[in-house]
Amino acid sequence: MGIPRACSVCCFFHVLVLVCSSCQILYVGSVVAQTAQLTVDASPQNAQTIPGNMFGIFFEEINHAGAGGLWAELVSNRGFEAGGSNTPSNIDPWSIIGDESNIIVATDRSSCFASNPIALRMEVLCGASGTNACPSGGVGIYNPGYWGMNIERTKVYRVTMYIRSSDSVELTVSLTSSEGPQNLASHTIMGDREDFAEWTKVEFDLQSNYINTNSRLQLTTTKSGIIWFDQVSLMPSDTYMGHGFRKDLASMLANLKPRFLKFPGGNYVMGNYLINAFRWSETVGPWEERPGHFNDAWAYWTDDGLGFFEFLQLAEDLGACPVWVVNDGASIYQEVSSATIAAFVKDVVNGIEFARGDPETAWGSVRAAMGHPEPFQLYYVSIGNQECSKYYYKDNYVKFYSAIKASYPDIKIISSCDRSTISPVNPADLYDVHVYTSSGDMFSKSRMFDNTARDGPKAIVSEYAVTGSDAGRGTLIAALAEAAFLIGLERNSDMVEMASCAPLFVNDNDQRWNPDAIVFNSWQHYGCPNYWMLHFFKDSSGAALHPSTIQLPNYDQLVTSAITWKNPHDGNTYLKIKVVNFGSKAVNLNISVTGLETDIQTFGSIKTVLTSGWLRDENSFQQPDKVVPAASPITNAGKQMGVVLNSYSLTSFDLLLDSDQTVPVSVSSLHSSV
Repeated sequence: MGIPRACSVCCFFHVLVLVCSSCQILYVGSVVAQTAQLTVDASPQNAQTIPGNMFGIFFEEINHAGAGGLWAELVSNRGFEAGGSNTPSNIDPWSIIGDESNIIVATDRSSCFASNPIALRMEVLCGASGTNACPSGGVGIYNPGYWGMNIERTKVYRVTMYIRSSDSVELTVSLTSSEGPQNLASHTIMGDREDFAEWTKVEFDLQSNYINTNSRLQLTTTKSGIIWFDQVSLMPSDTYMGHGFRKDLASMLANLKPRFLKFPGGNYVMGNYLINAFRWSETVGPWEERPGHFNDAWAYWTDDGLGFFEFLQLAEDLGACPVWVVNDGASIYQEVSSATIAAFVKDVVNGIEFARGDPETAWGSVRAAMGHPEPFQLYYVSIGNQECSKYYYKDNYVKFYSAIKASYPDIKIISSCDRSTISPVNPADLYDVHVYTSSGDMFSKSRMFDNTARDGPKAIVSEYAVTGSDAGRGTLIAALAEAAFLIGLERNSDMVEMASCAPLFVNDNDQRWNPDAIVFNSWQHYGCPNYWMLHFFKDSSGAALHPSTIQLPNYDQLVTSAITWKNPHDGNTYLKIKVVNFGSKAVNLNISVTGLETDIQTFGSIKTVLTSGWLRDENSFQQPDKVVPAASPITNAGKQMGVVLNSYSLTSFDLLLDSDQTVPVSVSSLHSSV
């Protein structure tokens, strides 16, 4: 049925009005600018030092952030343990090459490792020739990794596996395309019956002749008989600092210059049930002997190649202070009573000994045997994960606190309870704060700590993120709101010691939480707008914070801070002024800097802006640089200068100071690396 023309015009008019209204709300436009006055007091006597570990990162094993992500192991379920301890069990994602007429596979409990007893038994029914010849290329098993393995041309990959056989062995190990026809690299394992009568470790390198982002590892043979496999691993030889981390993803973290690394969770530490909690002692030692566990909080298996030792090593590699979140006898649905918590307390003290103990101590010797005789610099321990409301938490917390302080009085202990509960009978060095809210509310929380009493313990805001409809998969508006919040933390850094966003990573194939800072798959990655926003704060830890005030009547959408920082590469000192404009109006900003004991140089100052054309613009694999900072020289740098702030933007002005500047400053990273 047709629509009368008059109604069509009417409907078109109403749609046009709605679209224009949406433009005012969602699109970054050029609404008439207003003029604001920003005054910065850069005098040394009024400067305040921001804590040296102010801005860091929080890693949780969520979204396959570690397994299939930061940890570079390419084989999923490498020990065949993911299907559980009862056999036969599910071996997913392993699958067979051939069919049940020529190959039978099943798990059994014949492994040589007591802590992970499951192995895979492969019985080959066909042979090399005759009436029951195997198909061309043989039969066997393959592993696709975590949604496909990224195999790069000329790169070298280390294969490790354990084999046992009742007969001689002729096994081809290959890297192939996802369906098998393209062979990227291969190696043949051959041996007599005596060579593999007992479990035998086999190691060799494969160098790929081709590139394929959706590859698999396959083990094939044309020889009848029975072979057992266990702990089949494929690791790239080129990992971050040689310590097993995926190089591109670890480099994304390093570029933030984080001052601390909080790990390993989150709900991941607790588990839905204690049987699936993160137990540090089961994640150290030789990787083959680690039992792995089911991450029931986020519904996937972890082999625990990324264990307690590796987290400590990552913190050291990043130049960050480790912050260990311990399991304190509580899961999401279970809790250990105070009467029986002693074993959990001792376990945490043992964990600190593993990290910091001399090589002659019981647990320090385990660390030394793993190749790190020097102690790790562990000085922060967080007791649990936002568990203050649990029945036994406060009583159990005191037991953890007392035991840790008795052996390691220099460790700062973080409570899950809020500031109001902390007292001489329930002491804490820091208290943990989590903030998840809408963009508008996050912006308003830039004043969250303005009225906090200036005594007592400081906060660690270890988890914050904009969530909800305007968060998308990481939008511009979310990043700007979080930037305003962080500026508020800077300005209140006398009462806030540390801050980190959450979550950090998401594998694009398993998004359990949204949004996240870094998105990746097997071969690609990109930073969301909030990742790039963090680059504006990587110079702040340990910097000198200067008082600043901004005046603009009837417009409360501006948040500012000012710091002095020093570039370690060239020794230059900068006055950095950051401004978030969270409103729809462009602003003419007149900046006045007072109290400087030196001049601002005419050349060498940089303006950096994070903005985009739409408030909900996001980055993607197709457009990874849609919302990223853009830097340009400042041509009118001086103690008095006029600049323009785009609507819906984060802007920093790095003003190069003459070399005789005496204000205490942080030694930080090159701003140009933004």
